Amino acid sequence: MAQPLMPHATASWLVDNTALSFEQIADFCGLHILEVQAIADDTAATKLTGRDPVRAHELTMDEIEKGQADPDYRLKMSKGPEQVRRTKGPRYTPVSKRQDKPDGIAWIIRNHPEISDGAIGKLIGTTRNTIAAIRDRSHWNIANIVPKDPVTLGLTSQRELDAAVSKAAKAAGIEAPVDTRLEGDREALIEQLRAERDAAARDPGESGADFGFENPFKN
Repeated sequence: MAQPLMPHATASWLVDNTALSFEQIADFCGLHILEVQAIADDTAATKLTGRDPVRAHELTMDEIEKGQADPDYRLKMSKGPEQVRRTKGPRYTPVSKRQDKPDGIAWIIRNHPEISDGAIGKLIGTTRNTIAAIRDRSHWNIANIVPKDPVTLGLTSQRELDAAVSKAAKAAGIEAPVDTRLEGDREALIEQLRAERDAAARDPGESGADFGFENPFKN
């Protein structure tokens, strides 16, 4: 289902300017009802500037009036003009996270030197000049740059980072590193499951009891 271009800002406008229910607004904007509740209570991380979906040709006043008259009515998106989508250039990063980019770049350079500057630029949304400055330590703020995992910083996803590492390793003819951070937990879980299976095999009556059946052969 089509959604507004700026769902949170649109939800803020609908909360402030209509009598629609939180459920209707959440459904139209593709948000969880608790997100709409937070916007209404001003407990969201930042105070949002509302975006009028009527002026944006995403919703009509007729639709809003139908929704206000019937709480069970689900708003229908208007077919507005095609939005211009950015297809080239670095990834967009929220202003609040841009100061973290050098730390994320430094982490990748230190932990995955096989990843090219071009790939780092796509992951983090930065320029080759910035990456080069961090590599040769000529960056203006190098004294304050601390390598930090870009996934933890919210600059990229673990899936995208893993894909970049795997691709770079393949191109370099080396074996991609394996994440072993959960190895201990995984082994412990396997041992626990194996023990439960063995216990069930030794006493099948216990297994049957779990499903409400009594073992007729058990004394």
